[in-house]
Amino acid sequence: MDFRKRFVAKKKSFRLTDHDPDDTAGFDDEAVAGEQARENTQKLEKLQSVLYAEHKRAILIVLQGMDAAGKDGTIKHVMSGVNPQGCQVTAFKQPSHEELDHDFLWRIHKAMPPRGDIGIFNRSHYEDVLVVRVHNLAPKEVWSDRFRQIREFEDMLYRNQVVILKFFLNISKAEQEKRFQARVGDPDRNWKSSDADFTERKFWSEYQDAYQDAIQKTSRAHAPWYVIPSNHKWFRNMAISAIIVDAMKELNLRYPVLPEAKKPTGKPA
Repeated sequence: MDFRKRFVAKKKSFRLTDHDPDDTAGFDDEAVAGEQARENTQKLEKLQSVLYAEHKRAILIVLQGMDAAGKDGTIKHVMSGVNPQGCQVTAFKQPSHEELDHDFLWRIHKAMPPRGDIGIFNRSHYEDVLVVRVHNLAPKEVWSDRFRQIREFEDMLYRNQVVILKFFLNISKAEQEKRFQARVGDPDRNWKSSDADFTERKFWSEYQDAYQDAIQKTSRAHAPWYVIPSNHKWFRNMAISAIIVDAMKELNLRYPVLPEAKKPTGKPA
């Protein structure tokens, strides 16, 4: 199945409500999906090795979603096989004083992966058209112009050999509550819980509107948004891993060829 075609956000007709968080694209066997995800992970490991050796392009993976949508889980499972030497993860939290003294894209550009690497953003520059909008941290004329700035920024990245893959992890409000409650009851995970988790739920509709606008206005062929049904973690992992693998395969990656002049002529001592 072509998960890219199924889940890509079509710019003109995009409506978030048209995307079912429970969708599993006809897959109903978690074990089979898990095996497929593991195969994708193995493929990704091999593709990353060539990407690193070729050293011509970088991959940027953007993960966005409501709290408990599974950003951390996606990184843990989908990227479990990659070599840490060629992969970097950046979690964007509340901006520091230094970051606030610069334009909103300054901290993003600093974290971009170099050529040969895969960069993963846990949240991203899109926070500045999401939380900023929902909580009125900047006037509309400021955050609304950021859509244009983001498009231009991603255009620049694309022209500089950065492959951009953006994933919105789409969960339902009921599933989020279920995960919050499970987290609170788990002694190994309840440290992640806070009152803010439940406070932000009051703004669910506002966030959905903000995400819809952000995705609709910034999903393009060279910087696509994929709306991934994420109520089922096993399906989320399979779909995202498949999309990343397919996108990297299209790059026609090749190991560099060692010139004859550089080949060693002697034998090891």
